[in-house]
Amino acid sequence: MKMSGLHRLALVAAAAGFCAAPAAAQDAASFYKGKTIDVYIGYTTGGGYDTYARVLVRHMGKHLPGNPNMTPRNMPGAGSLLLANAIANTLPKDGTAFGTVARGAAFEPLFDNAQAKFDPTKFNWIGSMNNEVSICGFWNTAGVKTVEDLLTKPHVVGGTGPGADTDNFPLTMNNVLGAKLKLITGYPGGNDVNLAIERGEVEGRCGWSWSSVKSTRPQWLTEKKLDITVQFALEKHPDLPNVPLILDLAKNDRQRQILEVVFSGQPMGRPYLAPPGVPADRVKVLRDAFNAMMVDPEFLAEAEKAKLEIELVPGEKVENIVKKVAAMPKDVLKEAGEASSKRENVIIEKK
Repeated sequence: MKMSGLHRLALVAAAAGFCAAPAAAQDAASFYKGKTIDVYIGYTTGGGYDTYARVLVRHMGKHLPGNPNMTPRNMPGAGSLLLANAIANTLPKDGTAFGTVARGAAFEPLFDNAQAKFDPTKFNWIGSMNNEVSICGFWNTAGVKTVEDLLTKPHVVGGTGPGADTDNFPLTMNNVLGAKLKLITGYPGGNDVNLAIERGEVEGRCGWSWSSVKSTRPQWLTEKKLDITVQFALEKHPDLPNVPLILDLAKNDRQRQILEVVFSGQPMGRPYLAPPGVPADRVKVLRDAFNAMMVDPEFLAEAEKAKLEIELVPGEKVENIVKKVAAMPKDVLKEAGEASSKRENVIIEKK
């Protein structure tokens, strides 16, 4: 259940403990003073990940020792796997670069996605800005009002690339539940999919954060232009009590287990990660600054104005989620990977 703003965040952040040891803070202050930290975003401008990251850039630096500048840098491609690979292999490993990728991207190597050239358990997870619930939504003229419409008739959705929720979630619905969704993928970012919906290129989007819907397309809700059919998470969102939860659609225990693996990344809804090899003291001050930002009244005021849902998930918790999924039985991971990637009988048209 999502508690209200500052009180909930203060409790979680206090539990996480965000006061750096004096020596670590002093060393970090010497390192970061006068430097710029590049915050990479795995998508184009205008979408949910981009919106969250730009708010972070405006507030996190003042909580870091040495008060470094922070600069947003978009690196879209392959549903943010391009950036995930860069964080793992090419970006600086000194604490001057970190980024945000699709919450499901971390699990792609575990699902044997050849495009994912990293070990997610080696990343330094800084934290997540929200525990997300995603939805499957369609333009009101598409004639998609219920889950049964998805299971009985073909409908076209837009996606951003393998590893992204926009691709993995509709494919999972097809392969596990027998839905008949068709996928046009290769859009640079979620905002591009939204524009495609408005242009009539696709009918909807399956794998769209509810927080992003509210912050980037609130008029679609007030004007009743969006029909919401399913929510993707481990628990329902309080805003959507009458929208079916994906787990409740499972017909047996095995299906439910596969769905739980695919959607296990939802609690790390807006994740931030630094490369492997960043010195431990700098990882600590990055986590501490992130946690402190999340209870900063100025940050919360801007987030509220932008209609961003905020719920702190500390870096240690994100790290534990990734390790828990990585430790699951290989056969379950294999089936979950196939469920979220197998594309038989699906239109794949790169934009």
